[in-house]
Amino acid sequence: MLTAMFLAALVLITVHSQETEETITYTQCTDGYEWDPVRQRCKDIDECEIVPDACKGGMKCVNHYGGYLCLPRTAQIIVNEREEAAAESTSGRNNVIRRTPADPQRAPPNPTHQIQCAAGYEQSDHNVCQDIDECATGTHNCRADQVCVNLRGSFTCQCPPGYQKRGDQCVDIDECTLPPYCHHRCVNTPGSYYCQCNAGFQLASNNHTCVDINECDANNPCAQQCYNILGSFICQCNPGFELSSDRINCEDTDECRTSSYICQYQCVNEPGKFSCVCPEGYQVVGGRTCQDINECETTNECREDEICWNYHGGFRCYPRNPCQEPYVLTSENRCVCPVSNAICRELPYSVVYKYMSIRSDRTVPSDIFQIQATTIYPNTINTFRIKSGNENGEFYLRQTSTVSAMLVLVKSLSGPREHIVDLEMLTVNSLNYRTSSVLRLTIIVGPYAF
Repeated sequence: MLTAMFLAALVLITVHSQETEETITYTQCTDGYEWDPVRQRCKDIDECEIVPDACKGGMKCVNHYGGYLCLPRTAQIIVNEREEAAAESTSGRNNVIRRTPADPQRAPPNPTHQIQCAAGYEQSDHNVCQDIDECATGTHNCRADQVCVNLRGSFTCQCPPGYQKRGDQCVDIDECTLPPYCHHRCVNTPGSYYCQCNAGFQLASNNHTCVDINECDANNPCAQQCYNILGSFICQCNPGFELSSDRINCEDTDECRTSSYICQYQCVNEPGKFSCVCPEGYQVVGGRTCQDINECETTNECREDEICWNYHGGFRCYPRNPCQEPYVLTSENRCVCPVSNAICRELPYSVVYKYMSIRSDRTVPSDIFQIQATTIYPNTINTFRIKSGNENGEFYLRQTSTVSAMLVLVKSLSGPREHIVDLEMLTVNSLNYRTSSVLRLTIIVGPYAF
């Protein structure tokens, strides 16, 4: 049955020459075969190699004599090599040339006008039938939106890449609706597509995957510190600065406005930092606190006959001998009126000079100074009073024992200011002996509360 099929594929063409009585017979290869000039016979065409996408739906293409089959991929094919050889032999091209004995060496006439080629083929310069490339000659009927693909003896019309046939038309394939080609976003275009990445990412070399952009390395947008994060970045500022509203630039932080207690005296804002300053007579300690400078130890400007007394924020020079007539100096800061002098009978026996310093606006009531008898006599009574210097009632003297009393500040004092308060101790015995001593206390109120 196979032999009959392949014999039917042979076409005999008889040509009678008008000039001679010879008869030339040609055998033309039928569809599915082509002439093999080496083996001088027709050989099968492997459509599975030349027909684009010959089988659909996952089927595999199997070539056979004069055509091909589309079979499941699991199918097993058994080829009879002898039948294949017989088929090629049977479908071969036979040229039979008969010449008259009168001219045995006469060459056959030019067969150019005698050969016949099948549809889709044409005679070549070598008197063989060759395929007509309809796509190159423009003899195809493909639409303008289609691509012509030449086949042996024919042609086919296909859609360009990115298009698919729908009826007779080629319509765009929306690749973005197919399994994800793009990492982030897919943009369909006529016949193609391209991928886009979200902000902060860029396409990798495969044009599909999106990789993070390190903005800090590429082009640091931050004014000071830059930290890369996935898909973005964040800016931070150095200590003493804060991010501006654009989240990129840095503005100086005015620490002095954030708190009124950041410095004990005065805060000075500087770019990226702040500093604390203290008034004259003070120095900065610990960066924020003001501490009194003891000018008596650093820059004593008092004369030799003076003593230097340091107070909060400054110093004063007082005479080493504060005694005034009729008093005489008996020891440091102590003046005594001699009993031999009649004037002394009406005056306190002794006057002691003391100095103290307090801060401005000190909390009241506050114990500030204690007075105490230095000599205790038997059978005596001691009483204490503020003799002078309390005209505005800033002080109160509270007796704490028979020989001592405490000076209490009852009204807040603001400096700089100097108060001289005379504290008197009156001593009386059973024999009506009466004597008194005065402690002249100089209170210097500093200009500040520190």
